[in-house]
Amino acid sequence: MSIKVENLTYIYDEGMPFEHRALDDVSFEIQDRDFVGLIGHTGSGKSTLIQHLNGLMKPSSGKIYINGFDITQKDQNLTDIRKRVGIVFQYAEYQLFEETVAKDIAFGPQNLDEAEVDRRVRKAMADVGLDYDHFSGKSPFELSGGQKRRVAIAGVIAMEPEVLILDEPTAGLDPGGRDEIFDLIRSLHANNNMTVILSSHSMDDMAKLVNTLMVMNKGRLEIMGSPREVFKENADRLRGMGLNIPQVLELAIKLKRAGYDVRTDVITIEEVKAELERCLLKKGGSKNA
Repeated sequence: MSIKVENLTYIYDEGMPFEHRALDDVSFEIQDRDFVGLIGHTGSGKSTLIQHLNGLMKPSSGKIYINGFDITQKDQNLTDIRKRVGIVFQYAEYQLFEETVAKDIAFGPQNLDEAEVDRRVRKAMADVGLDYDHFSGKSPFELSGGQKRRVAIAGVIAMEPEVLILDEPTAGLDPGGRDEIFDLIRSLHANNNMTVILSSHSMDDMAKLVNTLMVMNKGRLEIMGSPREVFKENADRLRGMGLNIPQVLELAIKLKRAGYDVRTDVITIEEVKAELERCLLKKGGSKNA
């Protein structure tokens, strides 16, 4: 499912003394089945943009096309779009409310026939790594933070969306839980033929996860490209926006300044390790030096 945004602007409290332009003439296009990362400091417009992509918010001006359909037209019934574009909000587990995991996941597709609802619940639980026999009858409030987050994600993907949008899905989790959720999102994208849009503050994870990176700043889309292009060519610009670059790239830059002949477009641990090994071998050292 393709997404095209043209000159999108959103103004909070428009016409009032404290009006604020949260989105300012934003334009971009996302291709079907892409894996897109959305980064930017707090207040950059990320969450506001996300809520426009399935019609939860209406723009002050501009257009949004989902598979060529303009969702910004007045008096549009967006029920079908919201089934096809699913959003997992930050701290999504706070929205859990049913007495069992299975019932909570079944809430979205509840109007389908019973067999289809059961199939979707079982598939969604399998997709997020929750064993149906073990977890379906449990109260979601008995689960760990990471497991609750998985249940919340399952509730969205049970609708079988073509686009899955996740707003800071690892917020508040410990490092282990964060890694598990990122691995889950990678698996969902690989196995479900869906477009994924992921908002996160973790530059290192974004670098190794996504195919396309979008950088928001003060309501504007400042940069869009592959992670390697964005981080290599815009390191100083990103720092000026209050954003970090991946730690491995920071290390490569420091090694280059120290006289090591390393590439400065590395974005994963494996790449910087290979560069260090190459330099050591070139200088007559060994891989174990």
